[in-house]
Amino acid sequence: MTGAAGRLPGREGSRLLAFYAGAPPMARAHVAVRWATCPFRAVAAEVPAAGRILEVGCGHGLLSLYLALTSPAREVVGVDVDDDKLAAGRAAAGNGGLHATFDRMHGDRLPDGPWDAIAIVDVLYLLTAAEQVGLLAACAAALAPGGILVVKEMAPVPRWKAAWNQAQETAAVRVLGITEGDELTFLPPADLAGAMATAGLTVRDRPLHRHYPHPHHLVVGRRTSP
Repeated sequence: MTGAAGRLPGREGSRLLAFYAGAPPMARAHVAVRWATCPFRAVAAEVPAAGRILEVGCGHGLLSLYLALTSPAREVVGVDVDDDKLAAGRAAAGNGGLHATFDRMHGDRLPDGPWDAIAIVDVLYLLTAAEQVGLLAACAAALAPGGILVVKEMAPVPRWKAAWNQAQETAAVRVLGITEGDELTFLPPADLAGAMATAGLTVRDRPLHRHYPHPHHLVVGRRTSP
């Protein structure tokens, strides 16, 4: 299939989506659309090829399983608050024989670290601004020395892409109930980068929205001190 990004899933993407063959139709459709419209490959390229990897707000586990599929040396753990999505991720991991586990996240408590990398993809906007800053600080503190915090969120520009994303997420959260949450708070990437820097990380960021209908933006921080 082709996605809104105008790309084929690729060999690894096709294998990954096949692992969800036994999932409910809505879940299969959701992961297919997510793969087509989110720059998972660019996010994964920032994650070390080996070590303990945590994904916060993993949903159906698409990124977690992609990380496990592309490097068996990664020990991947995904956490989320949605039990149905976690179940789909566990089933897909079993189908693929992948080294990834999925657990429920309780409150704002992260699984015990240290972690060589933590990924957060399209999750922060569901929290208040203060909660976002708090979660980024907690993730930074949970990193091993040299560890990486990889955050992919939506930017306010280009404006037409931001408007489209706002409308889509409003429907997903408040109308269809596809995504759990009450907030829709899209902090500018500069604010996320500032919070990560305040938490002691060396930060860089770049847009990822080219060829995509959404204003994807990547913010990456490295912990350089113990």
